[in-house]
Amino acid sequence: MGRKKIQITRIVDERNRQVTFMKRKFGLMKKAYELSVLCDCEIALIIFNSSNKLFQYASTDMDKVLLKYTEYNEPHESRTNSDIVEVSEMVSYHCKSSVLTRWRKRCFW
Repeated sequence: MGRKKIQITRIVDERNRQVTFMKRKFGLMKKAYELSVLCDCEIALIIFNSSNKLFQYASTDMDKVLLKYTEYNEPHESRTNSDIVEVSEMVSYHCKSSVLTRWRKRCFW
């Protein structure tokens, strides 16, 4: 059985928010590690929590990755929260649409 899908909104309870932050921070760093190993890429992950405490992960030396980033002048992919929400909603809509289309084809009488 799959996991329950949660609504992505700010967690009101401070303790629950902190616990969720710590768990998800670890998961995010683990995913960054896996991506760097599997795809042989350099990754720098910088996180500031709500108390302005810094957490970072780098697959190699953080300073070298950041220097490479600041010197990079080519066009590149860049995303914000609103971009991710928009794409997520589009994917969700298309998935629902394709399921509905398949359902209609199966139930045609």
